[in-house]
Amino acid sequence: MKNVTDSFVSLGHWPSAGSFGFNTDILATNPINLSVVLGVLSTIRNSEELRGGAIEKLEKAKARLRKVKMEADEFRVNGYSEIEREKLNLINSTYQNLERLENYKNETIQFEQQRAINQVRQRVFQQALQGALGTLNSCLNNELHLRTISANIGIFGAMKEITD
Repeated sequence: MKNVTDSFVSLGHWPSAGSFGFNTDILATNPINLSVVLGVLSTIRNSEELRGGAIEKLEKAKARLRKVKMEADEFRVNGYSEIEREKLNLINSTYQNLERLENYKNETIQFEQQRAINQVRQRVFQQALQGALGTLNSCLNNELHLRTISANIGIFGAMKEITD
């Protein structure tokens, strides 16, 4: 046991640079070497496990990235096609609204023209009636009135004879 403690004590007193040698005392150096080797192996094993886990996570992350990129491309393509579809729908809707407004405008113009024509006709007819009434009133006297009545009575009498 004294050799083991001496070997630990001797670790604190390393010889100067340039002297490296093997200690052939198996009892003194073997537990230290084994503990160092086991520590290094444990660290290497842990490093390998961590490396494997990191590689696995990296592969998963790459797969997720590829998936997200594909979804983004799909959304972009679908988004562009949806935008184009909405644009065409808006253009068609606007064109139909313009056609409808043009038809309403033409119908309104036609209605207003017809109304103006009817007003002019009514005014002309009214003026013609007033002119005819004025002419009749100025030309009408008792003698003309009696002759017109006699002529109409004669026409009615002739019609009665034809129908009998």
